[in-house]
Amino acid sequence: MSKKPIIVFEGIEGTGKSHHIKNVANYLKRRKIKFIQIREPGGSVNSEKIRNLILDNKSTFNKETDLLLYLSARSENIEIIRQNAGKKIILIDRFSDSTIAYQHYGMGVNLNFIKNINNHILKNVKIDFTFLNTVDLTNMKKRLRLRKKLNRYDKFDTKFYEKVQNGFIKILKKNPKKYIRINSNLDIDLNENIILNKINDLI
Repeated sequence: MSKKPIIVFEGIEGTGKSHHIKNVANYLKRRKIKFIQIREPGGSVNSEKIRNLILDNKSTFNKETDLLLYLSARSENIEIIRQNAGKKIILIDRFSDSTIAYQHYGMGVNLNFIKNINNHILKNVKIDFTFLNTVDLTNMKKRLRLRKKLNRYDKFDTKFYEKVQNGFIKILKKNPKKYIRINSNLDIDLNENIILNKINDLI
């Protein structure tokens, strides 16, 4: 594996993935290791514009439009990833697994349709490792209630998030060597140590 891997943090809302990617970024800064950090949707100027459109509480897109907007945001980011691949560690907050988990397992969009467009966008870009953060749905709801502001994707019913999380787990089981499942119901310090130990192995 490259010593400048592409590392993705996945999981439904309230799993702590954004906290952990920030913690890893701070760790790499302290060690003066070059990296870039992006999020999906978002990460570049145009992708952030699309993010605002997707997550706006007033947006009422159908599921295919939602999918195409997410893939458009990825398309705007892919050159950033290609330019830095092999040169810097790349940390990504959500990526292609999220598209399959949310749009296919959660919303029922055709899987081959998603994969065909995604493969066209990614071409030779490969993810080296993924941290899949999972959470008890009761804890997820408690954490969402603590947020000051909720976006459109924070407001689905519990059954939707259950389908999405189960979708993530199905994806993991197909290629378990490239994933670690982080149980975010456990102590956050414990999980930070698990993640940083794996990061050290990867780099």
